[in-house]
Amino acid sequence: MGSLSLPRRVSILGSTGSVGVSTLDLLDKADAAVEVVALTGGRNVERLAEQARRWRPRLAVIEDESKLAELRARLEGTGIEAAGGAAAVADAAAEEAQWVMSAIVGFAGLAPTLRAVKGGAVVALANKESLVCAGPSLLRMARLAGGVVIPVDSEHSAIFQVLDPTCAQHVSRLILTASGGPFRTWTREQMAHATPEQAVAHPNWNMGVKISVDSATMMNKGLEMIEAAYLFAMPAERVDALIHPQSIVHSLVEYADGSTLAQLGPPDMRTPIACAFAWPDRLPWPAPKLDLAKAGALTFEEPDYDRFPALKVAKAALAAGGAAPAVLNAANEVGVAAFLDRRIGFLDIAAIVADTLERVEARGLAEESMSDALETARQNDATARRVASEVVADLGSARR
Repeated sequence: MGSLSLPRRVSILGSTGSVGVSTLDLLDKADAAVEVVALTGGRNVERLAEQARRWRPRLAVIEDESKLAELRARLEGTGIEAAGGAAAVADAAAEEAQWVMSAIVGFAGLAPTLRAVKGGAVVALANKESLVCAGPSLLRMARLAGGVVIPVDSEHSAIFQVLDPTCAQHVSRLILTASGGPFRTWTREQMAHATPEQAVAHPNWNMGVKISVDSATMMNKGLEMIEAAYLFAMPAERVDALIHPQSIVHSLVEYADGSTLAQLGPPDMRTPIACAFAWPDRLPWPAPKLDLAKAGALTFEEPDYDRFPALKVAKAALAAGGAAPAVLNAANEVGVAAFLDRRIGFLDIAAIVADTLERVEARGLAEESMSDALETARQNDATARRVASEVVADLGSARR
């Protein structure tokens, strides 16, 4: 790695999920000389224990506290401290690491991410809900603490790599690409009968269940548009989406002079993770290379807001600002969970989110302190979840 100055002490929040696994795989393949300070997982205690035995962190945390005894048994004799519960996950984020991968899925990732940025670490952010629910507060805390937030989603990483900060005022549009998911060519009638198994079968990316459903509804792209607006201080009307089924062009930045710059690469999460890990340098590792001749034609389409109304709902929440994005996120999590439990249909997810946004009057974003921001976000999240659950129940009653 030559004269690269890389982070030495790292923590990975959500190490057992797809992004966490990819992060550890990257560190292994790049032969990065790191000390892993903390690893946290949700419920997969077997994988967490296996990772901990390989990387020897000081601390391993399982969020599902009922599995703590099993984790301790699996780590017996290693000297690794084991802990359990959401509070322990947040404490792990506060460990003295130079670089923290925030990859916990859902609203549960907000508190640990806030703890990490408060400590002044470089935070590689793969938890989009943290930005959606408390983006202005989170970014402000990072600046005050002297830390940096670097996006890991492939779309935001692409923009991060090609947006010249010295010319930011001359950006006309940020254009996030979307594969279109498994239902890109399906009719509304076909999607009405879609099953959870069909929804999670993404054509290009290997992702977790929840984010795969979000990709199928295109809510994922809506959430990413909100993220982009916060991350890059861009007004809602200058953030767009574009369907690109091959997932080779990850996003584009359009400038006022007519130039449009794009970042390209194979659909592999380890590439944006490597970018975040080595920033502002580049990390040599045996990365899959892009062969454009082999890739062939690259195609693009305008998104269909009628077939994928979740995108329209998300854009409206972004335009509304304030707490609307947090309400959108919470209602979507409730809707996706109900769909995966087969209590509602696929098309009901976006309708539940839209209905919840109409019913909820949430508090505005707080920026004064971490505790204020977290408490406001929690109140908004709890209110939105309660209302969204009522909408799901009403929907079920109407169909009986």
